[in-house]
Parts: sequence; C-alpha cells; structure tokens
Amino acid sequence: METPYHSYFDAMPCYLTVQDRDLRIIDANERFRRDFGRIEGRFCYQVYKRRSEMCEVCPVEQAFRDGRSHRNEERVKCLDGREVSVLVEATPIRDADGRITAVIEMSTDVTEMKLLQRQLRRSQRRYHVLFDEVPCYISIQDPGLHIIEANHAFWQDFGDCLGRKCYDVYKHRSEPCIACPVQETFEDGEPRNREEVVTSLDGTQMNVLVTTAAIRNRRGSITHVMEMSADITQIRELEDRLTKLGLLVGSVSHGLKGLLNGLAGGMYLVDSGFKKDKPDRVRKGWDTVKRNVARIQSMVSDILYYAKDRVPIWEPLSAIAVAEEVYGLSESRAKEQNVGLEKTFDPAAGEFEADPQAVRALLVNLVENSVDACRMDGKDTDHRVHMRLKGFPDHVQFEVEDNGIGMDQETRDKAFSLFFSSKGSSGTGLGLFISNRIARAHGGTIELESEPGVGTRFIVQLPWKRPFKEEPEDPDSPIMEVTDG
Repeated sequence: METPYHSYFDAMPCYLTVQDRDLRIIDANERFRRDFGRIEGRFCYQVYKRRSEMCEVCPVEQAFRDGRSHRNEERVKCLDGREVSVLVEATPIRDADGRITAVIEMSTDVTEMKLLQRQLRRSQRRYHVLFDEVPCYISIQDPGLHIIEANHAFWQDFGDCLGRKCYDVYKHRSEPCIACPVQETFEDGEPRNREEVVTSLDGTQMNVLVTTAAIRNRRGSITHVMEMSADITQIRELEDRLTKLGLLVGSVSHGLKGLLNGLAGGMYLVDSGFKKDKPDRVRKGWDTVKRNVARIQSMVSDILYYAKDRVPIWEPLSAIAVAEEVYGLSESRAKEQNVGLEKTFDPAAGEFEADPQAVRALLVNLVENSVDACRMDGKDTDHRVHMRLKGFPDHVQFEVEDNGIGMDQETRDKAFSLFFSSKGSSGTGLGLFISNRIARAHGGTIELESEPGVGTRFIVQLPWKRPFKEEPEDPDSPIMEVTDG
C-alpha cells in the first residue's frame, strides 16, 4: 500500500512550507502549523518573524529569481514566544514545462546545535584566558619542533615565535638541542621534566623548569607536544647566594684562624718581651700584632662589601692625594715582605668624583695582591711593585705592576671571580672580586695583563665624573656601612 505524498510531507522532522512568487505560504506541514499557527493568506515573513515586510535576504525570493537552491541561517519566533535557530534551504518546484511554479522551503531546527556552539565558544574563550594567564611559558609544538601556538607570557618574553623552531626561539641555536624533552615525548608519549637555561628576546638568561605533555588525536596518535616552562631563576639565584655564603663562611673562618694565630704569636712576643725586659722582642711582637689587626680589618671590609651592594658616596677627590695615601698604607706591608714599592704619579692629574673609602679599598687590594705575588715567587729576584697615576681626557688611570709569580690563562680568566684565590689557604678570594665590583659601581673598569714568571699589571680606569645621578637615599633604609675599623 503506497503512502500518500502528504503523509511524507507531514512526517518530515523539520518545518516545510510551499510558497508562491509573492512569498505567500500555500501549504505547510503539520509541524509548522503546530509551532507557527494558521497560514491561510499569510506571507512567510509575517508567520516566521512577525514582520510587515520582506526580509532583506530571502532564500525563497533568490530561488525564484535564479532557479537554484539557496541556504541561509535564521532566527524565527514560535507561537509560544520561543526563538528558534533554523537552517533554511529553499528549492524551486517546476512544472512539466520547467517553469518555476513554487518554492519549497525546508527549515531545520538547529537551536540545540547553536547552544552547543555557544557553549563551545565560551569554553574556548575560558581556555584561552587560562592559557594566556598561566604564570609560565606554554608552547604547542609539532613533530618538526615548530611552535604553532604560545601563550601571552611566551610572546611577551620571546617575541614573534609562531612557525619558528623552539631551539631557535628559546636558545638562539641553529640545530636541535642534544637532549630535547619534546622530541623524547614525541617518541614514547611519556611526560618529561628537565631544567634548562633559555635566553629571552632582550638577551636575559633564565633558569626554567620544563615539563612536556603529549597531545593525541581520537585515534590515540601523538600529533603535538605541549611544553610548559616555569621561570625558577630567582630560586636558583637564592640557592647560588646561599652556596656562596657557605663558601664565604668557610673561607673567612679559615683565613681568620690563621690571622688570629699570628695575632696570638705577636701577643706572646710582646708579653714575653716585657717579662724578660727585651725591647726588641716587644717591638717585633707589636709589629706582628699591628700587621694582623690590619689584615683582619681589610678582610672584614671586603666581607661587608660583598654582603651588601654599597651605594657610592660621591665626593670630589684629588687623584694624586688618593694615590699617595694608598702608597703610604701599603709601604710597610711591602717592606715586611722585602718587596720594593715604587711610584710614578702625574702631578697634573686633577680631581675626579668617587667614593674615597671605596677607591682606597680597591687600590689597596690590588697593591696587596701584587705584594703577595712577589712573596710567592720562588725566584731570587729583586721584587718590586710599581704604582702609577696618569690623567686622560675622559678618565683617570691607576696602574699597579709587579714582577711576581704571574698568572696563566686559566688564572687570569678566573681572577675576578668570587672566592677564587691563587694564594691557597692564605687567601679568601674576595679581594679582586670586590675591587672589580667597586670599579664597575663607579662606571669604570679593571684590566689585567699577566704572564707566568714575568709578573702582572692591573689597569684601573675611572671616569672623571660620576656616570649617573643617584636617587636620594632613604634615611630609613638599613645601609651597611664599610669603615676602616
């Protein structure tokens, strides 16, 4: 038994209407009549949208005009006031001669799909907000290690990265890293955790903790890998400072132990000299006491400079007066070690702006280093340390030159490093490090020239004027002062 045409028409799970050239509805299925009411003599825009005139874009009118099917997406209003999203398709109906006599319009309810799409868009927006605001660097990489997506923090610190290789962006390399956590995750799908050092767009190096995770498709194949990198630079800097603090305590303790032993020996000579009425022994012991006290003062001064970045207290200084003062402070120490201390000071050198206490400590450290280099030299040589002062158009130059033991390439490279000392147990590794820090704080430099068995020359260049204006010091700020003791 054949089902009548109209039974199919009414059973369709969508809204069906047949319209004439005036857009008047001449037939509709049961579903349409139920949700939109009577149709007799009414135009589609009156029924669908409660409008008094034709829609600006009408697929039915377009189908009548060009004889082709047309699609559109619309929102219509039912009898009960519900708004429904529909996907409209208008198709011409032709007679036996091929003339268009009507257009059938099929409108499928896609409200639920639209709702899901809106929910998906909201979820995607929330995901992107979360993706961008996470306080670490996130990148998505393809099997070729190209970055295809990155969060805001990544863009901010590493710049335009899309399409570039991760090792180019992160490390400015031209080839992949030897051990790449992203490649390893691509190979076995397992997450990786690793610490790396990366370089940002402005050249800043950072320690980062890298974590990788595989991104799979519906078949379970790995298509991409997400790399998350947390900046742990401050943690590593704190660990480094704590490590250096431990080294400082050990180094200083060992150095002070030797100086205190020397101090005790001098006190013994003074005490025994008084008891036995031997002035020469008293004098020798007292010289030993003074020498060790001076060294303890110097060591404590270096420790205080290391413990806090001291803001220079700028004053106009006479270059030759500073050089003469350092010469006077160092002369007795050089004489004790049988080292000749010489000077060549340019009397025309004028005034420069500097922290007098800091510059004095810088130069004394260099002279003492040169005296020690002569003391450690095993050759039977007339050892000498020569201090020089020269004035140049843009800077004042101090030189300290010796003919002591000298330094090889490795020692020269490490000379200004913290806790590095070539003096064995008698050095703290602070003197040259502090001297270099003082020079840089004044906008100056220290150059080092040295050859093993020949000697060493330190060249200190300081500008005549301070390099920048200091902000007024906070009177409540606990600045650790360095004194001469």
